[in-house]
Amino acid sequence: MSLTSDPPVTKGPVAASSAPAELVVVPVRHPWRWAAVVATAVLLVQFVHGLVTNPGWEWDVFAAFFTTETILRAVWVTLQLTFYGTALGFAIGILLAFMRLSASPFLRSVAFGYIWAFRSIPLIVQLLFWFNLAYLYKELSIGIPFGPGFVSFDTTGLVGEMGAAVLGLALHQAAYAAEIVRGGVLAVDEGQSEAAAALGIPRLRQVRRIVLPQAMRSILPNAANEIISLFKGTSIVSVMAIGELFYQVQVVYGRNGRVVPLLMVATAWYVLLTTALSVVQHYVERHYAKGSAR
Repeated sequence: MSLTSDPPVTKGPVAASSAPAELVVVPVRHPWRWAAVVATAVLLVQFVHGLVTNPGWEWDVFAAFFTTETILRAVWVTLQLTFYGTALGFAIGILLAFMRLSASPFLRSVAFGYIWAFRSIPLIVQLLFWFNLAYLYKELSIGIPFGPGFVSFDTTGLVGEMGAAVLGLALHQAAYAAEIVRGGVLAVDEGQSEAAAALGIPRLRQVRRIVLPQAMRSILPNAANEIISLFKGTSIVSVMAIGELFYQVQVVYGRNGRVVPLLMVATAWYVLLTTALSVVQHYVERHYAKGSAR
């Protein structure tokens, strides 16, 4: 009698017959996925076919106006409005963000009130308000508060059409930029600032060299969306008769009646410049992603 627990070994043809049969791998079928692919492809082909064959698009008119001097000047004005609105808006927004993060209840309240007000009032109302500033204030003075002024400025000449547009866009953008920057700063671990303070690093240098570089990873995607939205939103200044892209397109098709091809001219420029901004965003994000685990 065997004292071990090993099972008996079977020899001969019986052992061969007890081996498991070879497994057959059957690929998973996705009929509905393929049906969706085919349906989407058909719709895309139909759309492209309509763009090419439908004479209503008037691609010859589109090509004739796409790079005219009037349109190029309008594109330059649009870029200027976007640049100045973004630069001033984010400069004010960073200040407001740190005011909201301040230990002072007064500064927090002022920053919150600004953000609440400028996010509540429609942009077109803000633009028309700044455009008609001279109606409320004939002149602005620099001097003693509630006392005599030393230098005065005529608001009619001080705030022109372009100045009112940049001011309105920048102040409106600042309210959204403040929340974007504040969210990015809050995303940085507070232990980073505590460790820097323990090493004796000044507060301003902590923010500039430690907090903001890490916060940029959270700030950049939302900030890029806001810049692109501002770039397209510059079309709203057409109510002030400023010669940006959409306004000039309206002027041209108001003269020749070619509405669709002129709208496509504006669309193509918006798409091209938005794509360029997206490429810049990609490289800036990659720069600030150095050292990241992802």
